Amino acid sequence: MKRLPLICVSVCALGSTSARASSDSQIWTTEAVNLKLGGNWRAQEELVERFSDNRNGLYEIESNTLLGYKLSKSTTLWAGYTHDPQYSGGDFTVMERRIREQVTFDNVVKLGAGKLSFRLRGEERWRHNVDGTGWRVRPYVKYTLPLAHGSKTNLVLSAEPFINLNTTPFQTQSGLDRIRSLIAINTPISKRLTVEIGYLNQHGFVRGGPDTNDHVASFSLSLSL
Repeated sequence: MKRLPLICVSVCALGSTSARASSDSQIWTTEAVNLKLGGNWRAQEELVERFSDNRNGLYEIESNTLLGYKLSKSTTLWAGYTHDPQYSGGDFTVMERRIREQVTFDNVVKLGAGKLSFRLRGEERWRHNVDGTGWRVRPYVKYTLPLAHGSKTNLVLSAEPFINLNTTPFQTQSGLDRIRSLIAINTPISKRLTVEIGYLNQHGFVRGGPDTNDHVASFSLSLSL
């Protein structure tokens, strides 16, 4: 528990606002269904809707379909497809498609009264009528802390850098592209349904220009079957 303030400071520092950064206020909503298929197989369907002040409303609907295989109690391999139409002011602009691979390590390190989880995700990205394949990796760390002994309501802190491995006409810089930092509360509202509400900062690193900061109100529902 003595390390919790340091973790909080670290997560907030990752999303800190630069004096030169341009900012945007956003709302992200997420609905996810997690399904046990039998044996070690799992499936997940996730839908994310994103709304922005600067982009005049809806700008993205991200649909992620994943198939997973549990290697152990804490480790799962996943692969799947992302369908990601993008918009401007609610009007369709471009279609992005991705193949996604990831490995998750759930609650593998105990830290104070909470636990750390990790994920390593790789993505290959394509945009309709735009040349090139964008390759990137997204390491992710999450700390989950019960708010009281035996409580099922948790404080969640997470950080996720996006690292571009190449450039294309739509993935215009290589290296560290952005960091998403989240502080949230999650709690079950039934045996199978969990809600999470929090604040997410998405800090974008712009070469030769002002960085960007998206200040996001994040709402998610997760159903386990």
